[in-house]
Amino acid sequence: MQFGYSEACLEHDTGDRHPENPDRLRAIKRGLQKRHGVEYVDADPASTAAVAAVHDEDYVADVESFCERGGGNWDPDTVASDETWDAALASAGLAQWAAEDALRGADGRRTPFSLGRPPGHHAVEDDAMGFCFFNNAAVAAQSVLDDGPADSVAIFDWDVHHGNGTQDIFYDRGDVFYASFHEDGLYPGTGELDEIGVGDGKGATLNVPLPAGAGDADYLLANDEVLAPALARFDPDLLVVSAGFDAHRHDPISRMRVSTEGYALLTERMQEIRDDVDCPLAFVLEGGYGLDTLSDGVATVHETFDGRSPIDPDEDPDEDVVELVAEAREMHDLD
Repeated sequence: MQFGYSEACLEHDTGDRHPENPDRLRAIKRGLQKRHGVEYVDADPASTAAVAAVHDEDYVADVESFCERGGGNWDPDTVASDETWDAALASAGLAQWAAEDALRGADGRRTPFSLGRPPGHHAVEDDAMGFCFFNNAAVAAQSVLDDGPADSVAIFDWDVHHGNGTQDIFYDRGDVFYASFHEDGLYPGTGELDEIGVGDGKGATLNVPLPAGAGDADYLLANDEVLAPALARFDPDLLVVSAGFDAHRHDPISRMRVSTEGYALLTERMQEIRDDVDCPLAFVLEGGYGLDTLSDGVATVHETFDGRSPIDPDEDPDEDVVELVAEAREMHDLD
């Protein structure tokens, strides 16, 4: 794979004890050291205009001023330093590169994966939250829509937390399909089954709020029975995966049971959707706070694109998840 990476993203200083810290990127790079076929690309940072295409201009200016004053706690969870402005623009720019490079034809072993931080999927139009300042996936999607390579974009978010920011930004629009598999009831408390969009965007938001303890078989069932047919119907010009790795069974801040092999299986499913829908595919890093599980997760995505075939899970989906998936199919008229 090609990995978008910028040293500027290491300069976003959240403090010694914050779970979203530069060691996340360092761990990913260490985990990829012995894998062959790894290529790093440092893209241009996003412009303020590109960020303001999905965020309120006054909010963007407030973030810049906050960082120029030295940063601090924007809210109890979301921390900035004076270098955060440059890091946030670099992170958004890497996501833009991933989307644009996929649309230029980068696929297979050259599929792009943006390794930026701060992450983005909680950032709403006019506020930072959940470690996120600018919504990287949203900036990338809007950029390719504005510049013409794509008329429609799908974003699939497998982070354990619901991407409330991405959902909110596109909730009333029909040109961006947002789908999320996340832990029910976890921060930020959004992403209910009946949140399906409004106006032109009605039906273009899909949420599967999985119960705590959901594992590989549950995620695959939701993919096969809900996500895949919904994306086939939407028929996007580009599929972006908001790839968080905090649903891993050993991540310190979730209660889900996805294994490293489960992420390989999800990656294989993304390849199948790409082939079935005939659209480019790009990945954008979101969360993941156990350094070993994060680095293993990113590495297994790479290995899957490098030709490794993942092993199917032994367990069956939980009955509660079977019922949830049936409800989701009915909600989105997939039966």
